[in-house]
Amino acid sequence: MLVVSFFKAHRKMFPIFWILLLLPLVSAQTYHWGPCPTPSVQPNFNLQQFLGTWYEIAKLPASFERGKCIQADYSLREDGTIRVLNSQFYKGKVRTVEGTAVVKDPNNPAKLGVSFSYFTPYSPYWVVSTDYVSGAVVYSCTDVLRIFHVDYAWILGRSRFLPAEKVEYARQLLAKENIDTFKMSVTDQTGCD
Repeated sequence: MLVVSFFKAHRKMFPIFWILLLLPLVSAQTYHWGPCPTPSVQPNFNLQQFLGTWYEIAKLPASFERGKCIQADYSLREDGTIRVLNSQFYKGKVRTVEGTAVVKDPNNPAKLGVSFSYFTPYSPYWVVSTDYVSGAVVYSCTDVLRIFHVDYAWILGRSRFLPAEKVEYARQLLAKENIDTFKMSVTDQTGCD
């Protein structure tokens, strides 16, 4: 009863309380005030051509990616979902995590949803741009009550290294879509098998 009367007395402070509680969780991320941006995605996206191995060239900070030699392997399952196998070399070991991606809207197949647990909803995983053979730009965003959002963005390559001009082009593409790339860092792909 005491807790209920406390929250009734301080209900105007409740949203601020939640924001302060959530901020440490996103401290290693890139967050901004307001709702998520809605960038354009790859027109006429071809999932079959996108499948296969992609290496992480650069990314916005992501607390779940702290290692080196980061890569993602996409393959189609019999049920039509996409198997996502992410791997990284971290603390002396190769660590992998398997997830599932789905095409949420067949009319807009570049806007995938991805989940790495049966208990979590699908998060946006939007292919902003790809040529399928050398590079891709992917964006994801988590909106927190439209008060602030957490950005994720990846520049991917079919090989462990991309020419500097392709990386710069990808960064400019994200910036043109109102995605802040200031905290973007290059992923270490040296010494990988």
